[in-house]
Amino acid sequence: MDISAATALVTGANRGFGRAVASELLARGATVWAGARDAAQIDLPGARPLELDITDPGSVATAAAAAGDVTLLINNAGSATGADLLTGDLDQIRLEMETHYFGTLSVVRAFAPVIEGNGGGIILNVLSVLSWLALPSGGAYGGAKAAEWGLTNSLRVTLAPAGIRVAGLHVGFMDTDMTRAVTAAKLAPADVARYTVDQLAADAYEILADDLSRDVRGKLSGGVAALYPQLP
Repeated sequence: MDISAATALVTGANRGFGRAVASELLARGATVWAGARDAAQIDLPGARPLELDITDPGSVATAAAAAGDVTLLINNAGSATGADLLTGDLDQIRLEMETHYFGTLSVVRAFAPVIEGNGGGIILNVLSVLSWLALPSGGAYGGAKAAEWGLTNSLRVTLAPAGIRVAGLHVGFMDTDMTRAVTAAKLAPADVARYTVDQLAADAYEILADDLSRDVRGKLSGGVAALYPQLP
């Protein structure tokens, strides 16, 4: 994809990785719609603020009607409740699925016809290494991301005939508000954004932004024993 000729929509562009990737796209000459539940929070010079709550079908439909020139959709908006699957609040677990799975799907359903009508393009779903690897706690997030990975694979096949390439970004912890409580090493969102846009320009289907994601990806063929050596 020629990034300088693209018109992108980035969901959750008011902070964190969404803001970083929107900024990177702008720097490379793309036109950028910056989506957020509160468009007043968008502070990127040159971006087009767009009111968008991905869990609200009405909001998604209104956004699709307004941003009719999109050729690159980056589904970044997310949630991280930290809910445990066995002891967590079921409403928080449902929120993770409503956001990462149903919210992403809702945006894709609204914008796929737009992208096809504009001659094709790319949809990028921002996933996580946790779509492949479970941690002992916070299973609601990982479960929702695993579901979104499955969604990404299905859409990849379904939308190819429409000239739409569906890509997935897998990455570990980034230094954002969402990972404030995490003490592990974190990646700079700007660095991940730069690599991600490079890969979009190269038409990559699978974007592995760090060594952790590449390592886990390599262990998938090894099954449970390779991914969870701590299990008896």
